[in-house]
Amino acid sequence: MARTIMLQGTSSHVGKSILTTALCRIFLQDGQKVVPFKAQNMALNSYVTKTGGEIGRAQVAQAEAAGLDPRVEMNPVLLKPTGNSCSQVILLGKPIGNMSAKEYHTGYSLKALDVVKQSLQKLADEFDTIVIEGAGSPAEVNLKANDIVNMRIAKLLQAPVLLIADIDRGGALAAVVGTLELLEPDERDLVKGIIINKFRGDINLLKPALEFLETKTGKPVAGVIPHLDDLGIDDEDSVSLDDKALSGKTAEIEIAVLRTPKISNFTDFDPLDSEPDVAVRYVQKGEPIGRPDLLILPGSKNTTEDLLYLRKAGYETEIKALAAAGTPVVGICGGYQMLGQTIFDPEHTESELESIEGLGLLNTRTTFAADKVTHQVTLGCQGSGFLGISFTGENMQGYEIHMGLTDFLTPVRHAFTITSRSGQGVNHQDGVISEDGLIMGTYVHGIFDNDAYRRAILDAIRRKKGLRPVGAVLNSNKRKQASYDRLAEVVRGNLDMKLIYRVMGN
Repeated sequence: MARTIMLQGTSSHVGKSILTTALCRIFLQDGQKVVPFKAQNMALNSYVTKTGGEIGRAQVAQAEAAGLDPRVEMNPVLLKPTGNSCSQVILLGKPIGNMSAKEYHTGYSLKALDVVKQSLQKLADEFDTIVIEGAGSPAEVNLKANDIVNMRIAKLLQAPVLLIADIDRGGALAAVVGTLELLEPDERDLVKGIIINKFRGDINLLKPALEFLETKTGKPVAGVIPHLDDLGIDDEDSVSLDDKALSGKTAEIEIAVLRTPKISNFTDFDPLDSEPDVAVRYVQKGEPIGRPDLLILPGSKNTTEDLLYLRKAGYETEIKALAAAGTPVVGICGGYQMLGQTIFDPEHTESELESIEGLGLLNTRTTFAADKVTHQVTLGCQGSGFLGISFTGENMQGYEIHMGLTDFLTPVRHAFTITSRSGQGVNHQDGVISEDGLIMGTYVHGIFDNDAYRRAILDAIRRKKGLRPVGAVLNSNKRKQASYDRLAEVVRGNLDMKLIYRVMGN
């Protein structure tokens, strides 16, 4: 049976995902065959595996840190919020329908437990170490009866638990003590250590608090992890956009991304922000778009709702004015759909509206359908012409996650040619580039992960601004791997790894 360790938190966004990523890397470095696992994830940032299954983005980063290809068993249940306390439920990578929070928690979650158990067994048969991430807090008494992600999993596996508190937000000691107090005795016994995360300052000033915590709870403090800035690792969900908004980065190129209420897969833009000459700014509600060098409409879990938001908030007028003035605009997935003339929803997959007028910047129309397209794709670009670039690229990588078919009202210039989907050869034209080369839409997520293509776009923007092109191509995968190593080094240096290995039975 595989060894296990589980990370739970006193609340959401305390650092469970990133510390799970760190442990995956540490165990890999220590020669273990390690795999991440999260039974149920709620996130709008998702990814498509090689088999076409959809999982949470956090498990993708954890898999990469563990030296693995992501697979659906790492995150057997994914909930993608659609609005009005409703989520699309994805089981083993495939959507099974939309459910209200009440329907899911009281009627379905325990039915999904069998799939969770099967996934765990499959991973346990293949790996010698499983690093398990919890969700939210294990002490949510109103949810515990139907919980399939926290203490139910820990008790099922008798997995040792590390309880994480975020000291940066304040109240960490009370959060730890209160969480332990609300656990049942057998659950509390599984907690083998406490981690204080995101610490800033002099550790000597914290020592009295740590001693109090150990005396009060009877649990050892397994580590105090410093606050880590600019990790260069994909974020799980839009709550982390608040941190990005506070980064204050300035650079020669400013890219504005509209932060819509149902924004999804904003990790598409992390490679842009990692470039030294680029600052990505997320436009919050009420903020003006300004005069960016590039405007991006991101993916959306509810394109109709986000399009109505842009219209009601006055952003539609700004977008059209910027486009008319020559500001380049890119729409990805839902953003691509918004750029067209009309969106039809005959089956009411997103709303009660039969149709909605688009922004009218591309001569396309989209019809929503119940079937979801999820593929990893290989694609090429033959002198696409966006921003006037003559870039030619083959074997570029990306992935599709969308519901709906976009067709063209007149002959158009396509952005990319998809040559394979989920490993099967195809010849499919994707996306549109406007006649003037300033507007582009595509269904391909991760397009800016392709280093040479990204640099070609950015250098075209530089030329447009009268700046000298950089030319040098940043290797984003090499940078990401270095980020995992840096994270592991910091966490290893501030965590009692002897304690961790001991509670795991090593």
